[in-house]
Amino acid sequence: MTKVKLCGMTRPEDIEICNALLPDYVGFVFWPESRRYISLQRAESLSRSLDRRITPVGVFLDEPLETVLRVAESGTIGMIQLHGSETQEYIKTVKEETGLPVIRALKVMSEKDIAVPGMCDYVMFDSGAGTGRTFDWSLLGEAGKRCFLAGGLNPDNVAGAIREVHPYAVDTSSGIETDEVKDPVKMKQFMEAVRMADSDIGEERI
Repeated sequence: MTKVKLCGMTRPEDIEICNALLPDYVGFVFWPESRRYISLQRAESLSRSLDRRITPVGVFLDEPLETVLRVAESGTIGMIQLHGSETQEYIKTVKEETGLPVIRALKVMSEKDIAVPGMCDYVMFDSGAGTGRTFDWSLLGEAGKRCFLAGGLNPDNVAGAIREVHPYAVDTSSGIETDEVKDPVKMKQFMEAVRMADSDIGEERI
C-alpha cells in the first residue's frame, strides 16, 4: 500500500479531517518564509490532537541545527524532513541527537538530481519547496520505488503518479487546498484516489 503524507497543516480543523482520513503522515512546516509556517507552540497543540496512528513530520529548510533539535526535543514530531542544502554532517548530527528518521528532499530538474544521500532514512523527490508543480516522473526510474514522491500531486493526478512511479509514499500540500486553505473534500478525494490506484495495481498483479 502506498503511504500518504498530507502536508502543511495549520488549523485544528485540518487535524480533525486528518484524524478521520488517517493518512500515514502529516506535515508541519517550520520554514518561516512559507505561507504554511506555524510556530512550535501551535504545532505542539495540533500534534497533541493528532491520532497516534499518524506520524507528525517537521518540515525544515536550512534552519539552524538548534531549531531542528528544539522542535524534536519538544516531542511534537516523529520524523524530520529537510528541504534545503543541509550537509551529510548536518543530517548525521540530527539523527544522532534526535533519534528520529530523516527524509531528505531533493529538487529534480534532470537525471543528475536522482541521488539518495547516504545519511537519510528516506528521500523525497520534489519539483521544489512547495511550488505545486509536477516534474518528469520518468527521470526517477527504479529510484522512484523507494521514495516519497511530491510536487504538484492532487486528486486528479496522484493515481497516475502511483501507476507510473510506484513510490513508497506520495506527498501533497497545495493539491488539497482551495484558496490556500486545506479543503476537506480534496483531502478525502486524494486519499480515495491513492487507495483506488493501489487496488487497481493489486488486481493487475493477480
